[in-house]
Amino acid sequence: MVSELKTFTKHLILDTGRRREIINITRRVQDAVTESRICSGICVVFTTHSTSAIVVNEDEEGLKSDILRKTGEDFPEDVGWSHNRIDDNADAHLAGAYLGPSVTMPVVGGRVTLGTWQSIFFLELDGPRSSRKIVIQIIGE
Repeated sequence: MVSELKTFTKHLILDTGRRREIINITRRVQDAVTESRICSGICVVFTTHSTSAIVVNEDEEGLKSDILRKTGEDFPEDVGWSHNRIDDNADAHLAGAYLGPSVTMPVVGGRVTLGTWQSIFFLELDGPRSSRKIVIQIIGE
């Protein structure tokens, strides 16, 4: 018997309040997986903005603070980046490029597979912004 793969897509819209911040979107991603009714497959979470990122890590306040601090240290705002002649946000573009716009996780038993301490985060790198778009796509059976 050959089963047919299904595809389900959900869009999240976020408003952010700070220049750099981390927003836990794990529950919203799992809600999309549940809504999809896909029991076995993969889930891709993708930000449509080059000045943001999607990462998986532990939801602990100190660690989240460290991630933001390290991002600022590695990609400081005003050090003469060439792109700043256009937008004055080269640091956000560089951080987004290095951290990445997406993550892919297995879906098993109708649940996104994460480790005990793992959560899914949207990283705002050029806020505050309104209407940040995240695409969640689940493919499977």
